[in-house]
Parts: sequence; C-alpha cells; structure tokens
Amino acid sequence: MILTLENISKSFGLKPLLDNVNLYIESNDKIGFVGINGTGKSTLLKIAAQIEDPDSGNIVYRNGVRVGYLPQVPEFRDNITVLKQIFLNASSETKMLMEYEAKTILNKLGIDEFDKNVSLLSVGQRKKVAIASALVNPCELLILDEPTNHLDNEMIAWLENYLIKYSGAILMVTHDRYFLNRVSNRIVELHRGNLYAYEGNYSKFLELKTLREESEQSSERKKRTLYKKELAWIQRGARARGTKAKGRIQEFEKLKEQMGTEIDEKLEVGSISSRLGKKTIEIKNISKSYGGKKIIDNFEYIVLRDARVGIVGANGAGKSTLMNIIAGKISPDRGDIEMGSTVKLGYFTQEADNIDVSERVIDYIKNIAEIVETNDGKITASQMLEKFLFFPDLQYNTIDRLSGGERRRLFLLGVLMKSPNILLLDEPTNDLDIETLTILEDYLESFKGAVITVSHDRYFLDKVVNTILELPGDGVGKIKEYNGGYSDYISEKSANERKNVDEKQKKEKSVTKEIREKPKKLKFTYRELREYETIDDGIAQLEDNISHLESQIEKYSTDYVKLQELMDEKHLQEKKLEEKMDRWVYLNDLAEQIENSKN
Repeated sequence: MILTLENISKSFGLKPLLDNVNLYIESNDKIGFVGINGTGKSTLLKIAAQIEDPDSGNIVYRNGVRVGYLPQVPEFRDNITVLKQIFLNASSETKMLMEYEAKTILNKLGIDEFDKNVSLLSVGQRKKVAIASALVNPCELLILDEPTNHLDNEMIAWLENYLIKYSGAILMVTHDRYFLNRVSNRIVELHRGNLYAYEGNYSKFLELKTLREESEQSSERKKRTLYKKELAWIQRGARARGTKAKGRIQEFEKLKEQMGTEIDEKLEVGSISSRLGKKTIEIKNISKSYGGKKIIDNFEYIVLRDARVGIVGANGAGKSTLMNIIAGKISPDRGDIEMGSTVKLGYFTQEADNIDVSERVIDYIKNIAEIVETNDGKITASQMLEKFLFFPDLQYNTIDRLSGGERRRLFLLGVLMKSPNILLLDEPTNDLDIETLTILEDYLESFKGAVITVSHDRYFLDKVVNTILELPGDGVGKIKEYNGGYSDYISEKSANERKNVDEKQKKEKSVTKEIREKPKKLKFTYRELREYETIDDGIAQLEDNISHLESQIEKYSTDYVKLQELMDEKHLQEKKLEEKMDRWVYLNDLAEQIENSKN
C-alpha cells in the first residue's frame, strides 16, 4: 500500500462532490478513474497529489513515496525553456541522468525544440511538455489528468505502451476507452459522491457495473413495493400509540427520503434535425497552404446525406483547417465549397469562444431555442437541460461556475438545439465524460443527416464513422480515403506499409545483386586518394581529443553541468573515431586490391 485516502469529503459552496470516500492504492495498481464531468474527479486527483486539501478525511502516504502529477490544465513559468520547465524541481543529478530520456519522450510527443521558450508554445504543445515532465521525473505514483488530450493517435499509442511497461502505480482520469482497456488493471467510478471500485480493465468494468446496477434495480423494486405497502398503511390512519407503530412511521419517513434520491441520472436526448435535400456539400478541388507548406492539395469530395466521415492525421496536419473551410470560416487558396439550399450546419468546435460565461445556463439555451421538436415530441429548454444532466439547481448558475467538461456538454447541447442536418464535430470527445460520449454516439447513430468529425478517440471513430479521410501532414497535402472505421483504417494502412516495405526490400536486393555482379573497383577516386593519404593523421587527432576530454572529466567530476557537456563531447568524438576506423579498414582493403590487380 503506497497511498490511503480515508473518509475524504469535499464541497464547493453548496455542491457536495465527495462524501466520505475511501481509496487505497498499491504499488502495482494502474487505476482508471471514471465518472460524469463535474462530479469531482479532478478534485480527487488534486487531493491525492496534495495540491488541494479535503474538507475532512485523512491522506496517508507510505514513507518515501514520490508523486508525479499531470494537471488537466498545466501551469508554466514565464521566460523558461522547455528542458528547464521539465526539470524545474529536479535535482542536478536527476537532470544529468534523465536529460537524454526527456529529449526522447519530447521527440515522441512531437516536440523537438528543447531550448524554445514555453511561452511561445501552443496549448497542446504545453500539455505535451507537462506529460514529459511527469514521465521523466522518478516517482512511485503517477497521477495523470486527461493525458491523451491534444495527442494524435500515434502519440496515444506510444503513451499506452509506455504506461503499460511503467513500473510504478498510476491513477489517471481519461475518457479514451481503448486507452483505459489497455493500460488499466482497476477501474474506480465516482458516482453521486461515492466511489465504486472494480478489478480489471474497462471491458471488465462494464460487465461488473451492469451486474451492480441490476442488483441495485432489484433492490429498488423491492424498496418501491415496500414503500407502496407502507404508504397504504399510513393512509389508513395509522396511530402512533405503541413503540412499534412509532418505529414503523420513522422507518417509512426514512424510506420516503431515499425514494427521492435513488433515481439514477441518465443522459438521453431524442434526435433533433431539420429536413435535408438532395444536395448537401460538394468540395470542389480545394487547396490550402500555410507558410509555403501545402496542407490540402486538389481535394474533391461529395458529402452524402447519411455520411459518417472521420478525419484523422497528426497534430498540425490541417484537420481543423479542413473543418473550417467546410464550415465557411476560412477560404481555400483554390477551389470551391458548394452548399445545398437546405443545408443547416451545426459546428462543434474545439473552443467554445462564443459562450458568455457570465450568462446563466438556462438563458444560454433559451437564447438558442425555447422549444425543440424531437422524436419524443416537443421539449422545452429546461427539459433538454435536464436530459443533459443540468438539473434545476444548475440551470440558474452562471456558466463560469461550470467545470470544463460541463461547459463542453452545454456547448454540445447548444449546437444540437439549433436543429442542424449536417454536424461538424471537431474533437467532440475532448473533456467529455464517458457517459456523455456513449449517449452522443447513440444520438449520432439515429441522427438523420450527415456527420463529419475530427477525433483522436479511436473507440468513438470505430463506433460512429464508416469512412476515414487521412490528412498526411507531409507538405504534399494529398488526402487519402479509407472505407470503414478507425480499426479498418489502421489495418489497411498497415497492410499497405508492409507491401511498400516488401517492395523496397525486393528492389534493394535487386540493386545489391547488380552491384555484386559488377567487377570490383580497381582504382581510387580523387577524393578517396586524398582521404587515404590523410586518414592516419585524422585518427591520431581524434584519439588526442578523447584523451584530453578524459582528463577534463576527472577535473570537473563534481560540476554536473560541465561534466554533462564533456561527456556529450566525448561520446561525439568516440563516434567519429569509430566511423573513421571503419573508413580506414575500407580504404586499406581497397589499396591492397589495387596493388594485387597490378601484379
């Protein structure tokens, strides 16, 4: 046991988040922490990391336990480089030992400018720097809040493999279900202030949760039957003369209170859309470049009325640019986007910039529509909010009091309330909890219109889309189309890559065979001759350099910064010497062959 949280409670204002919860973490645990947005997941992570104090309860760490923490929104110092940010609170020894690994992790996450000022990085790049800092600094417990946000699919796959092999304990919040399935060996669910722990990965959690809910429903049915029976007894005019009668009345009052709180919260919404004509969206040979780099080149596509299209690609490949071109937010350099006369776009962007956070939740939705037509009939703005888990006590709050995930949920509802018939969803899975994602997926399945989505959530893409468009991000800009969901796309892409590798190897073997069949070269080129005459001096100079560096390393053995510089230089000189020696062997062999050919 490395961490014990006992009877932890926490409230914000009148809103209770955690109610006497207990959590125990052992050294081999990889815990996935799930629950609806706004219920206190990030708060519990902060309490576990001792960033925030609980209202009550005990936090007990085993002696010597070090904690690494990745916040959902990392904070950075001003005027500091990427590498200095990563080792901000680390010892000189840690920096010396882990700098190479830090650079390797940063490269895997798409950051290669180690001396760049962090203030010049984008939000996504900052998150990657924070991830690298959490992974590099040694610890026994790694606490991660939404580690997969802002990572593309290749980076997520790398992070998965890294955490699977990670030797310490992990406590993480993520809504990436494939990620949870592969990394976690325990799932902890936060529901209405209580924690429920399940052994196993995400798939096992779904099985065990279903069994728990079935048991609770059975208990609830029995409770309702008892309630009706006791209510009938009370209504017959029970007299509280005896002790048994008084006790029975008190038990009835307790049961009555419980009946009001046992209704489970479910996020459900009927399909809302308007009629879509035959002509939808026609993308006609569009091209777009930024800073001389071609993102999209001569792309042509017709969006079908029932299309389910997923757009994928590395960070910076131009996915959001393509979405903005389709939405008419930016213009292509060349080509046109033609919209049908009945098209009504609903655009769910990554940033809800148009939300006035001082506005009340109910007013934000009413300003869009007070009543909407759904498959279930007419529904008011207040009823729609309840279906999206904004109950009356939240509806009159201002938006600035909502959590990040709750704001995303509200923005999503606002988009749907406009009754669009073509949905553009740019990273809809970021910051949305799993329950909301599940209902969104079900909603999209019955949505009578086209859906185009950018997402790094592989589970979401597999469930929602039947076509993948891949933006290469290679400066050429040729978009490729694949049939099927994300898993089909990966399978086809892998097969193509294997085929290309096989063809390349076949070609290389053919070239090698031709080279072998040619007669041996029996004379030096001019450059080889000059190199042959000077290579001995070059080797001697490198050996002298290495000898000098070794004496300097002994001199600066306690100056870790200088020591690291000298060791890096020695490694470079040794590598050059090794290459020089290989070249010496080749040139001397060639000289011997030339001499033999003369005889």
